[in-house]
Amino acid sequence: MVDPTKGINSENTSCHHRNTFSCLPKESGNTSFWGMSVKKICCIGAGYVGGPTCSVIAYKCPELQVTVVDVNPQRIAQWNSDELPIFEPSLDEVVKSCRGRNLFFSTDVDQAILEAELIFISVNTPTKNYGLGKGRAADLKFVESCARRIAEIAKSSKIVVEKSTVPVKAAESITNILKANVKPGIKYQVLSNPEFLAEGTAIGDLLNPDRVLIGGEQTSEGQEAVSALGWVYQHWVPREKIITMNTWSSELSKLAANAFLAQRISSINAMSAICEVTGADVSEVAHAIGTDSRIGNKFLKASIGFGGSCFQKDVLNLVYLCECLNLPEVAAYWQKVVDINDYQRRRFSNQIIQRLFNTVTSKTIAILGFAFKKDTGDTRESSAIYICQHLLEEGAHINIYDPKVKKEQILKDLSSRPEIFDSPDRLNELVTICPDAYTAAADSHALVICTEWDEFANLDYKKIYSHMLKPAFVFDGRLILDHNSLLDLGFHVEVIGKRLTRDISRVVRTPAAGST
Repeated sequence: MVDPTKGINSENTSCHHRNTFSCLPKESGNTSFWGMSVKKICCIGAGYVGGPTCSVIAYKCPELQVTVVDVNPQRIAQWNSDELPIFEPSLDEVVKSCRGRNLFFSTDVDQAILEAELIFISVNTPTKNYGLGKGRAADLKFVESCARRIAEIAKSSKIVVEKSTVPVKAAESITNILKANVKPGIKYQVLSNPEFLAEGTAIGDLLNPDRVLIGGEQTSEGQEAVSALGWVYQHWVPREKIITMNTWSSELSKLAANAFLAQRISSINAMSAICEVTGADVSEVAHAIGTDSRIGNKFLKASIGFGGSCFQKDVLNLVYLCECLNLPEVAAYWQKVVDINDYQRRRFSNQIIQRLFNTVTSKTIAILGFAFKKDTGDTRESSAIYICQHLLEEGAHINIYDPKVKKEQILKDLSSRPEIFDSPDRLNELVTICPDAYTAAADSHALVICTEWDEFANLDYKKIYSHMLKPAFVFDGRLILDHNSLLDLGFHVEVIGKRLTRDISRVVRTPAAGST
């Protein structure tokens, strides 16, 4: 829980040298940029990055006016309402403590650009689904559109900060657009300030980051702009955590960080396949290698694969970058990280089909969890989407429950492959969105855990078993359930990364619903 009354961090004020944020004269009261004080900040893009990031900046910098703008009026209306457009623990408290005081959400993009001295570009950079680089390259049309709008509207010098995840040298493209359209007396500096937020813990990540990267031109004016942005973060981030570098290193560091994390997940998932065949337990293997100080224990939990807005997109972006740089072997290496993720999803889906006697046609399967991870309503690249689509291809009926993902979003995600359905009405015939886990499981043949929501580990599985068709199957794709207890109840249990044995003498014979 965030404490809205907590003051600005005044510790860690000593100077540091190379690659850390330089000291500013305390008597200045604020950083200057060619004689200009930073008093107003604008963020273009009110999504998962822009909204939380600028809310925390407003919360920690009460003397600054922060305006988040977006061309989507519905999204801005939600930011100004009691029901925010995204779910993130503690975000409500932060927004409501600042909104209307020094934090504003608006559709007036031009006015915000005019007033701000520092502008974050925090728009979507999806993977291209057309043309050159299709399926791998980042689509920068929204970033370019922002740069052109800033150049058109601005009447004073600006610091422009790329907050979106972008390919290496993207800042150079933004700079070229701005300089090609520059007006007399106006100067621009473009910085790279990548985000490292994990959905579900974004506010904590912002309040206590591992590091803040700021990349800028290695010129006096570039370093002055770096200092201006660093001054904002220094309100609450210790100086030794504010790392400066050249722009391209900053851009590549973001891609590299996500690629390394995705690689760890694919590595342990590759091991899970070996464990299932050999009888090893992937959780025990992960613990053993995680105790090695050279490896560490984070991102070593086997699952049905990684999802979210960043991992796959950034790895594919890196693959495309390597191909463009004529590094085919490096490109092939990183492509395999994504290939293993796809393989893990398909392998899990196939396991469900095989265990249900090699057919799921007309069978009802309960899917618990549709978000790509717990504590978020984000479904982008969620493994649940792919697993549901695989099962729907085989003719299954799907009951879905997720505590935070809305029905409209689930149906939109599943309809992304219209070739699965014979008619537009077929989706509604095959998919039912349920209000709770018990409703989803009733009269189903199998229960599938796709998201690691805490509530799923605490359900009454005896009650669930009594209302399922027999034999009743549980497929734990997140390793969060008590598998021995489920076996005792009579479930057939399948999990990622290990084989379970069932002692028939220990099974509790629970009568089926309606039996005597």
